[in-house]
Formats: sequence, C-alpha cells, structure tokens
Amino acid sequence: MEVNVGRGLSQYDLAGFAVSFCFHCSEPAFWYNSNVIFPDISTAELPNGDLPDDIREDFDEARSILGRSPRGAAALLRLAIQKLCIHLGQPGKNINDDIKALVANGLSPSVQMALDSVRVIGNDAVHPGTIDLRDNRDTATTLFRLVNFVAAKMISEPKEVSDIFTSLPQSKRDAITKRDAPPT
Repeated sequence: MEVNVGRGLSQYDLAGFAVSFCFHCSEPAFWYNSNVIFPDISTAELPNGDLPDDIREDFDEARSILGRSPRGAAALLRLAIQKLCIHLGQPGKNINDDIKALVANGLSPSVQMALDSVRVIGNDAVHPGTIDLRDNRDTATTLFRLVNFVAAKMISEPKEVSDIFTSLPQSKRDAITKRDAPPT
C-alpha cells in the first residue's frame, strides 16, 4: 500500500520494511524498523586521517555497517585497536599485554585509559567464534571515538610536533641536539 508521507515523499509499508523516495533526487531509500539500510548512511565519526590504511579500512567498514549491525561494527573496531597496537610496536596477540608494554615504554595515562576501556568493553569479543551479544550502537559509537582518540594521541600529535620541529632552522636543531647530549 502506498502512503504519501508529505513533502514529495511516498512510502510503501511491507511489515517493517519500507521504501521512500527523496523529493530532491527521486532516489529510493530502504528502511527496516525505522532504520535506513540503503543507502549506507553513517552517523559515526570519520576516521582519523593518520590511521594506517589497513586500520582505516576496518574503521570505514565498521562505519558502513553500524546501522545494520552495531555488534559487527564493535567487533571491527576492537580489531582496529589490536592492529593499532601492532602499529605502535606491539605483537597484537593480547591487548592487555600490549597495553602493559606500552605503559612500560611511557604511554600517557589518558591513552592507557582509552586502550583499557576498549579492552574492558566486551573483552575477547573478536576472538574466533565469539561476539559480545550486549554490544549496541552506543558501545560501537564509543569505540569509534576511542580509536580516533588513540590515533590522535599516538600518531597525529607526534607527527604534528615532528613537522613543527623539522621546520626549525638546522642551526637551531643542532643547538638543541648539542644541549641535550650527555656530558663528555
């Protein structure tokens, strides 16, 4: 049955499924239980631009399925955190061990809290054959933020500081190196 939903939109109800047509472009949107399932529209934040490509792919895939599968998105984001630990020089086998090693190497307390939050929110959810059935959109949204936070603190900020420092005149950088050299 066709229903006019106003402003040039019409909608067809099919037991939880619906299709609507945009009044600007006339393209369809497919809905299930009030959620858009096509086209992929994500309200999740965009990935940090400095994320390595393989991690960005997981992040983008998580964004694309958030509306249809928050649990799947959360699992992909936990995987992204494990890959981020590998990018930061850890084995990536056990996130708890990776965090411990990063802390021993001077990891900032705020990044430690972010990583531990990811670890605790649905511990072991990405291991084969398991998924945390309690994961929901709020959990996944929090994980998007945490991945970007860790990337900003561990990749973007050091890169920005390095770029600023390397823009200093070479004579000034040499003077800093000389100042910081151990006494002979």
